Amino acid sequence: MSAEKKNLDYDIVVIGCGIVGLAVGTELLRRRPGLRLLLLEQEAAIAAHQTSHNSGVIHSGVYYAPGSLKARLCVEGAGLIYKYCERKGIPYERCGKLIIARSEEEVPRLRELFRRAGENRVPDIRWLEADEIAEVEPGCVGAAAVHSPSTGIVDYGEISRNLAADLEAAGAEIRLSTKVARLRRDGDTTVVQLASGEQLTAGYAIACAGLWSDKLAASSGAPADPRIVPFRGAYLHLDLGDTDPREVVRGMVYPVPDPELPFLGVHITRHIDGSVSLGPTAMISLARDGYGTWAFRVSDLWSIATWPGSWRVLKGFWKTAFSELRFRMSRKAFVAACAEFMPGIERIPLKKHASAGVRAQAVGRDGVMADDFVISEVDGAAHVRNAPSPAATSSLAIARYVVDRLEPQMAAVAE
Repeated sequence: MSAEKKNLDYDIVVIGCGIVGLAVGTELLRRRPGLRLLLLEQEAAIAAHQTSHNSGVIHSGVYYAPGSLKARLCVEGAGLIYKYCERKGIPYERCGKLIIARSEEEVPRLRELFRRAGENRVPDIRWLEADEIAEVEPGCVGAAAVHSPSTGIVDYGEISRNLAADLEAAGAEIRLSTKVARLRRDGDTTVVQLASGEQLTAGYAIACAGLWSDKLAASSGAPADPRIVPFRGAYLHLDLGDTDPREVVRGMVYPVPDPELPFLGVHITRHIDGSVSLGPTAMISLARDGYGTWAFRVSDLWSIATWPGSWRVLKGFWKTAFSELRFRMSRKAFVAACAEFMPGIERIPLKKHASAGVRAQAVGRDGVMADDFVISEVDGAAHVRNAPSPAATSSLAIARYVVDRLEPQMAAVAE
């Protein structure tokens, strides 16, 4: 039944105009041209948070547990991102990445990553012994390394702007500065209640609310578990002057990550704009949009403090938290962490200005950090509850997965 016949404002409403929400909207219209589609964004611009505050890496799928959504959708999504960039003329570069074992003690963990990469069908992955590392990155040292030549760099904000333009050209409506308070089901209609008091009606809604995904889900009747615990990641930037960044680092260099945490450690990244960053750190943020060093918001602090999972995370990883605090307080310690696998980095000056992003990490009441994408469904709506890195890389594949999963509901809406 059409939206007009049902007296609905829209067929489908997507909440959130980060790259995942924009990709979901794109996939909906690709399958059903003419669908009455609305995308809502609480900020005054699209891609205002995780999408435009990440490291701009097109991940290849090395790290993720075989069989997980992250593993499958990252590999698939990377290919789709490259194809989209080629079609739209968006600059990108397959500059490759090294994951370096800094000592013999880390080699077994690196071998496990190499095994995972093979099982995940990461393209062209290869093992490097210590004497082979300099062939890929002349400034790097280590006990061994894994080289992923298919890893790339891009500006996800630019991809998002192209997706938004494509959506509007295809007939979708995008409304900025429009916050959604909650969703509710009334018969066969999903009512989208805006914070302004306005109500919109649709056949279905898909929430891709990122840092606020748990709040919207809970206010709409979904379980409070998991809750978003925001983690602030700080980046330092090398002051290269007129030096070609490729003379410093050809691609990206990462340490072997802690297998107990969903973070990749402080690493060195060359970006598509020619800059080179060190980072990120990973500290619990006291504001969901806490890009400033000491930013906090009382409501976000209360959300963290009253969630049992937050305290269980801190109890289990206090040693890691102490190391991260050292990085936050000392640029020297920050750089020294990178110098363990690229000794010459300590001789390069840093820019005064640092930058930061905030990761929307879902944490269960039991203190377990969700290590995969989490998508839940309620009557008349779907909520993307956990989509941190590699969500930007995976975005076009996540969209296909979500729409595949909801195809029966989509078909009913579009009849």
